[in-house]
Amino acid sequence: MEIACKFDYMRAMLTVSTPPMPIPGHIDPVPVPRATAKAPRPDGRVDLVGLSKPAIREALETAGMEPKQAKLRAKQLWHWIYNRGATEFSAMTDIAKAQHPWLAERFVVGRPDVVEAQVSSDGTRKWLLRSPDGQDYEMVFIPDADRGTLCVSSQVGCTLNCRFCHTGTMRLVRNLTAGEIVGQVMLARDALGEWPSSPEGRMLTNIVMMGMGEPLYNFDEVKTGLQIVMDGDGLALSKRRITLSTSGVVPMMARAGEEIGVNLAVSLHAVTKEVRDEIVPLNKKYGIEELLQACADYPGANNARRITFEYVMLKDKNDSDADAHELVRLLRKYQLPAKVNLIPFNPWPGAPYECSTPDRVNAFSDIVFEAGISAPVRRPRGRDIDAACGQLKTAAEKKSRAQLDREAEEKMAALG
Repeated sequence: MEIACKFDYMRAMLTVSTPPMPIPGHIDPVPVPRATAKAPRPDGRVDLVGLSKPAIREALETAGMEPKQAKLRAKQLWHWIYNRGATEFSAMTDIAKAQHPWLAERFVVGRPDVVEAQVSSDGTRKWLLRSPDGQDYEMVFIPDADRGTLCVSSQVGCTLNCRFCHTGTMRLVRNLTAGEIVGQVMLARDALGEWPSSPEGRMLTNIVMMGMGEPLYNFDEVKTGLQIVMDGDGLALSKRRITLSTSGVVPMMARAGEEIGVNLAVSLHAVTKEVRDEIVPLNKKYGIEELLQACADYPGANNARRITFEYVMLKDKNDSDADAHELVRLLRKYQLPAKVNLIPFNPWPGAPYECSTPDRVNAFSDIVFEAGISAPVRRPRGRDIDAACGQLKTAAEKKSRAQLDREAEEKMAALG
């Protein structure tokens, strides 16, 4: 997959309206989803984005709609929201006009607020987004000749503390909701002009859950969001075009395969306990051998649906010939249908590592390729807007919050 960044290693600029939850030690000891502490909308309305068909029906009934009518309206709303991309009830022409005000008073079809949008010289797009409760996060779209890939965030912050990752320098604030996850996809569709939803000729062809956060620590919301994205009557993106990345939350991996069924990517980055303990501290809880066994057991993995192993190239840390040969040995030991993505490290201020030299990266790649395992080197994308792997602490963070708010107001005023 030609994608600029292991977007797991990003950090969006945050507005922290409540203290971040305490994370004891250097690794998160909780292998289960965290609570999604999203505040209610200030206007009290319910956002329908992120709700399943049954949930939309239930919301309508809770608001006082008669059950039989709620069943019909839920089906209509689903189509307008997820297939047509409508954000106003007044645009939903098969729903009686007299009912539009009733819906608008109680519900909203939301999108994340865009704080800042940037476009790289290579076409990569990055959005800094803000939720109604003032939390900021990012998404990145990477266009290529034969596909367009959207990197989607699953959490505000991260708790894994990977040392080469700028996102790892921050604490977890909260999980994103299913609506905020789906909203990123819908906002990208808005920007690309890809409504009504159609599988033919669209630019956004692939999704990778490689954004800020660890998706398997937000399992339920990620599952719900991706089920909406994959629904054939809505956004209609095939599960074969969706990849979920994990740093190795072993207890949740089988569930992801069984209940979501998308492609798996694993942030490996080292082949020895000593090095992986240092750069991916989660390894102290779930070691390399345990992780690779979980990969071997991942439902649906085969030569047609290989597991992607991501490997950031760090000078004199994990890039030797011996490391490459050990990587091959491990993948063969567990008989894994594998592809290895070699990611040149993109430095950020204060980073404790340097990128391997091009010759060293190529030599590493050659050893893995010669063993019959695909090991392409990712071409960095979006560096000029800090959208490449590991850089996504965002240039926007260098500006003050007041300055960002003022610029956003000026843009809105200019648009009339």
